[in-house]
Amino acid sequence: MSDPSVSIHIVVWNSMEFLPDLLKSIMGQTFRDFNVLVIDNASSDGVGVFLRDEYPEVMVIRNPRNLGFSVAHNQGIRYALDHASPDQEKFILVTNPDIIFSDDYLERLMAVPRDYPEVGSFGGKLLRAFGENLADEVMRETIRSDRFDSVGLNPHKNRTVTDRGAGEMDRGQFDEMELVFGISGALCLYRGSALEDTRYGDEFFDQDFFAYKEDVDMAWRLQQAGWGSLYIPGAVAYHYRGMYGPEKMGLWQRITNRRAKSSLRNYYSTRNHWLMLVKNLRISSMLLALPWIFTYELSRLVYVILFEKGIRAMFDAMKFLPSMWAKRRAVLNGSRVRAREIRKWFV
Repeated sequence: MSDPSVSIHIVVWNSMEFLPDLLKSIMGQTFRDFNVLVIDNASSDGVGVFLRDEYPEVMVIRNPRNLGFSVAHNQGIRYALDHASPDQEKFILVTNPDIIFSDDYLERLMAVPRDYPEVGSFGGKLLRAFGENLADEVMRETIRSDRFDSVGLNPHKNRTVTDRGAGEMDRGQFDEMELVFGISGALCLYRGSALEDTRYGDEFFDQDFFAYKEDVDMAWRLQQAGWGSLYIPGAVAYHYRGMYGPEKMGLWQRITNRRAKSSLRNYYSTRNHWLMLVKNLRISSMLLALPWIFTYELSRLVYVILFEKGIRAMFDAMKFLPSMWAKRRAVLNGSRVRAREIRKWFV
C-alpha cells in the first residue's frame, strides 16, 4: 500500500464539541488519498476513547500536557515527513478541530498543487459556521453561512496581518484563484518540501510562540524563502471560530472585539506579534514604513499596559530576543526574495 499523499493533522485540547463533525466531514471526502493524525494535548474530555471506538484508523500522538499549537503540529509534521516515501511529494493539511469540510474540499484543493511547484501553501474559501442548540439541548444544528471567515492573510503597511474578507458576505468577490500573502492556520495545506526548506532545527512552526500568530510567521518566512501562497476558491470549508469580527472595523469596534477575547489569547497575540516583527521585519522596510508602524505600536503598547497584561507581554517578549535574533539570521540567510518584493504585500 502506497503512502498517502496528504497527511491531515488535527491538534486537539478538549475539542470533543467539534471533533466528531470534523472527522465525519473528512471521512466523507470524495478524495481518498490521505491519512489522519490527531495530536492530543492532554485532553480530559474523552477524546482518546472516542477515537479508539469510532475511528480506530486514525493515528494518535498523546502528549502528557498541553504543549501548544506549534509544538504539537511540529510533532505531527516531523512524523509525516520522516515516514514519507522518498519518491512521493508529501502535503500536510493543518486543520483546527472546529472546521467542517465540504464533501469535495480535498478533491478541489489537491487538483491544483502539482501545477504550481513554486507554491508552498494553499487554502480554500473558508466560511463561517454557527452552531445553534435545539430545544432539547441535546442536538445542535450547524448553520453553514455565506459569510467569510478567511480567504487568505492580508498584510498591512503597519505590519499587522488580518484575515482577508473576514465578516463580508460571499457575493462572488473572491471567486478567482490568486496568489495571496499566506493562508490562515485554521486550515492550510503545506507542501512538505517548503516546510523542510524553511525549518529551523526541529521547528517548522515557531515553538517559542506556543499559540497564535504562528501561521502569519510561517507565511512571512515562506514568502521570504521564495515560496508563494495560493488561494483556491473552489475548495470550500466552514469554521466555527469562537471569537471573531470583521476584517474592517472602526477603533471602538476593534477595542470591543478585543476585550471580548480571553486575556491569555490577547497576551499571546501581542507578545507573538512583537516576536514576529523582530524575526522577520528587515531594517530597510521598517524605516520606510516607520510612521505607520510607530503609530500603531505606540497605541497598542499604551492600550495593553492600561487594560491588559502589557508589561508581562513586553518583558516576556524581551526574554525571547536572543532566540528570535538567531532565527532572524536563519530567515535572512535563507531569503531568496529582495526586500522590495516582500514590501509589495504590505500596502
